[in-house]
Amino acid sequence: MNAPAKTDERFKILVCDRVSPKGVEALKRHPQFEVIVQEERLSESQMLPLMADLSAIIVRSQTKVTSRMIEAAPKLRAIGRAGVGVDNIDVEAATRRGIVVMNTPGGNTVSTAELTMGMMLALARKIPMAHASMKAGKWNRKQFQGAELKGKTLGILGVGRIGSEVAKRAQAFEMRVLGYDPYLTLARAKALQIDLVENVEELYRQADFITVHLPKSEETIGMINAEAMAKMKPGVRLINCARGGIIVEEDLLKAIRSGHVAGAALDVYQTEPPPPDSPLRSAPEIVMTPHLGASTAEAMESVGIEIAQNLADYLLSGVIRNAVNLPSLDAKTRERLGPYLKLGETLGVTLAQLAPKRTERLAITYGGASAELPQDAITRAVLKGFLQTAGGMDANFVNVRALAESLGLLVDEVRSSEEIDFHEWIHVKAEAGDRRATIAGTLFGARQLPRIVRLGDMPVEIVPEGTLMLLRNTDRPGMVGHIGGILGRHKVNIASMSLHRDRAGGNALTVLNLDNPPPEEAIRELSEDPDISKVRVVRLP
Repeated sequence: MNAPAKTDERFKILVCDRVSPKGVEALKRHPQFEVIVQEERLSESQMLPLMADLSAIIVRSQTKVTSRMIEAAPKLRAIGRAGVGVDNIDVEAATRRGIVVMNTPGGNTVSTAELTMGMMLALARKIPMAHASMKAGKWNRKQFQGAELKGKTLGILGVGRIGSEVAKRAQAFEMRVLGYDPYLTLARAKALQIDLVENVEELYRQADFITVHLPKSEETIGMINAEAMAKMKPGVRLINCARGGIIVEEDLLKAIRSGHVAGAALDVYQTEPPPPDSPLRSAPEIVMTPHLGASTAEAMESVGIEIAQNLADYLLSGVIRNAVNLPSLDAKTRERLGPYLKLGETLGVTLAQLAPKRTERLAITYGGASAELPQDAITRAVLKGFLQTAGGMDANFVNVRALAESLGLLVDEVRSSEEIDFHEWIHVKAEAGDRRATIAGTLFGARQLPRIVRLGDMPVEIVPEGTLMLLRNTDRPGMVGHIGGILGRHKVNIASMSLHRDRAGGNALTVLNLDNPPPEEAIRELSEDPDISKVRVVRLP
């Protein structure tokens, strides 16, 4: 997939959405490239005829690269996103076709952080409304009394690259900064001078301003809804310069009309652009901008030049940088590593749901055949599974190491020469102080399917798919029937079971593969049993 291009090979590249002219010029300097610039926004049906002989396409946020477009482009080798989010690209369809999807993860960090501060000031001081009043020939000082930022509490949802930059700027305004990020370590938070909260409700109760810096995912869509807003401090103000859909707009309007939410500043929306008759447009308490997070000359130039360089390097020499859908591997190595990457991600996803809060260190041990493979890619797969489970964190093979570093998560990799009972062995340990959780896995059979073979101090044999229920219980007669009876009463079917104990009558680990997630009532009933010390539910792809 990433073999160097032949010297006489030519590439047709389509550039959409007003990418920086300097980036376009950088591409045109290569004689092998035919560069076509399409600044007008086109629909899918209009784009389809243009796809037939493309080698690459570069977009920003307006043009959507759909599965139909990808299927209509038999020569397509790369899709470049001049920006961070790839919501407008069907990454799964591209991956199936072996097309590299690249982005520019750091180009708009400062521009979005600065816009967030500008939105906060505009909201606090009612600047847009006062401006409109003045332009209308009025002088109405009393109507626009605002609030100072100094001494107020800012709650940041998602303390990644942008969230941490917002924190620095808020501290310059003498604000107290709270952060909610399940995977930001205490050490990193201390370095950023951020007070971490254990759960999001704590942030809701204390914050005067709340700013969103989360990726859009199944976990975060609709996260700030009526229920969440009801838990917030009366008079709170909300800012969203991240992704549309995280704030439920209908619920926001109701909360503003009730007076519980004092106002909001939005740069992103559930539907973009919002319809002309959207009630958001007529609400004076809401400041609106048309998705300007990356719209500075500096950011646009930076991401335009970066994506042009990355695309040229890939097409001409096979070098892959900032790909969101694969590590930098040649096709032969990637095919060999495929089962190990799946195993690593599976272990990461599972461990993330069992690990102690604020994990500080991940130790990954490779044994047997896995010790002889390129471990960077497998480690990235483990990190991807571990980090993306943290409330939809925007983790991919390229950014996981930098993301782990930004969170203060240390990653150790060890090649073990000890004798093991399996052909290959990957063991992952998560530590936070004196708390820890461990998991190990191997590949099973000719199809090399992932299997979990150890949890904590217990050997197991678990097929990692669907819903798992893990119970620590006393080893006594009738326990299996007792557990099955409770689940049966709640219409939960057991697909398979793995039982292990340290000794007869001692401590046991029961692992169940379930056909459907258990209701809270079933979990509560099991947890209240004196012979069951811990019940955990793990959800896997």
